[in-house]
Amino acid sequence: MKEPEKKPGEPFSVRVGDFVENSIERQIVRSKKEAPYLRGEPEPHVWYRVAVPEGITGDGSDYYIYIKKGNTENLCVFLSGGGVAWNEYTAARPVTGGKVAAGLPNYYWNNLRPFTQIMNIHAGIMEDGNPKNPFNDWNFIIITYATGDFHVGNNDFPYEAEDGSRQILHFHGHGNFRAGMEAGIRYFPRADRLLIAGDSAGAFAVPALAGEILDDFYPRCRDVTLLSDSGQLLYDRWRTTARDIWKTDAAVWRPLKGENITLDWYRDLYRRRGDSLNYLYASSVRDYLLSAYYNDVANKVYKTDAEVQELFQKQLRHMVKELKKLTSRFTMFLYDWKNLFLMRGGTVHTAVRHRRFYTKLDGISMAQWLGEAVDGKLRDVGLELL
Repeated sequence: MKEPEKKPGEPFSVRVGDFVENSIERQIVRSKKEAPYLRGEPEPHVWYRVAVPEGITGDGSDYYIYIKKGNTENLCVFLSGGGVAWNEYTAARPVTGGKVAAGLPNYYWNNLRPFTQIMNIHAGIMEDGNPKNPFNDWNFIIITYATGDFHVGNNDFPYEAEDGSRQILHFHGHGNFRAGMEAGIRYFPRADRLLIAGDSAGAFAVPALAGEILDDFYPRCRDVTLLSDSGQLLYDRWRTTARDIWKTDAAVWRPLKGENITLDWYRDLYRRRGDSLNYLYASSVRDYLLSAYYNDVANKVYKTDAEVQELFQKQLRHMVKELKKLTSRFTMFLYDWKNLFLMRGGTVHTAVRHRRFYTKLDGISMAQWLGEAVDGKLRDVGLELL
């Protein structure tokens, strides 16, 4: 297999990372691990891609969602993660295997290439055939994500790429979400029980879009649970970003008052919905990735260390306290599994779509905790970690 051509000034670790990513992608394609495109009606317990012609990814390439048919009328709408861009500098630095390997700034996935999407299915809550998965028999709509705007943007954003060329980042997350939901509801027109969940960037989006999902797609469903897994990034310009850079609907940017976008969106949602929903929040307590994002926002340094991880934990303590103030129905699952990139320290980023979903903490796994929650048994796990 030929090694990629070296570019002037490019670190060796970047070339190695890109080479590994490209090799994995070729293996994914050769082994046919990608979900097939749906033709006709879905078979139960098979993951499919559904083409969404109206959608567009950040770099202008094709958009699709995933669905899986279960054996019940229960439905999970899952909002995928994939980073965030909030200005021209971050827009110019999408994620690549090379940047990750080299520890260089990289902020968001800008397309749905196989390497980024294989992680969306077959793991954690998405795993089919695992008797430990309480959601094995549920229907699923996965709203994929590659726009850097927390699924809420409506803008074509010009920026200068690292090579000096002029490019456009398509902040079309909200249009993709709407078109994706329209595609998914054709297969799942009703939901007796609904879980609206998201990880990473999708975790931020859950409170922003839950009301829209209920009003416009499943207004008759009365048994609704929300889960945000790993959605904390403090920034004092979220309102400006949402209004002027992502160009979100006014209903999305107007509730943003402070530096915690997730907290502001949950406050607004609770004001409108009250205790008609079950509210769940999960997070790693010293998240190596979100703490690196925060360090970049606050100090223009894209890296994590023990000091910024401790600050992240302090911010999380405050966030949990504020969410608990909204309602006693706000229930937590906090975890402290060590980050595998040991040189960076900290704890992992997200668990709901990972094998960690089945790892026990204080005698209970996230799978058990979430399965009980949708059945109405709400309990906190891991609060002592704060």
